[in-house]
Amino acid sequence: MGIGSNDGRFDSGRVCLDLVAARPEGPEELGGWLTAAGLLPSGTPLGAVNAPWVAPFRELRDCVAGLVDAQIDRRTGGPAPVRRGAPDGALTRLNEFAASAPPAVTAVRDDDGELVRAPIARPECAALLAAVARDAVDLLTDPVARARLRRCEGDGCHRVYLDTSRGRRRRWCSSEVCGNRERVARHRRRAALTRA
Repeated sequence: MGIGSNDGRFDSGRVCLDLVAARPEGPEELGGWLTAAGLLPSGTPLGAVNAPWVAPFRELRDCVAGLVDAQIDRRTGGPAPVRRGAPDGALTRLNEFAASAPPAVTAVRDDDGELVRAPIARPECAALLAAVARDAVDLLTDPVARARLRRCEGDGCHRVYLDTSRGRRRRWCSSEVCGNRERVARHRRRAALTRA
């Protein structure tokens, strides 16, 4: 799965968690992901997004994943499905990424007179990393948001999401994807028992 695709889904509730679900493979995919995630306004030239950008986005993804796993483990008392690095080292790197200034944004009017974000003339890697890192810092330091972190219960899915559902009973990263797979599997099990 490429970082640009993110399975076409941005349903985790936070851009930093959407990065955790992504797998950077190349600059084209990274540029597509940055645009789809809303970090780069439509029309931003992606020529500046090049191969050296991929490694720091992967590193940031792993830092956020390790810290999120540690938070969920602390709350639930269970081990993470996959350990992604030492939380202390991840916290240091997250703070380093967050220290840069995020991208400057400007509002302009589109052809219909509506206000939209202007394309960024030359996006900078450190600024975009800072935007995602600051989102992670905000998430991890907010006790209410942190308490809403969940792991998808879908079979074989390791996505993490922010549960903002009524009653906090959301079980899947996506009802349409993992939830539907679970319902189909449950139906097949019942049908097999009926035939047996």
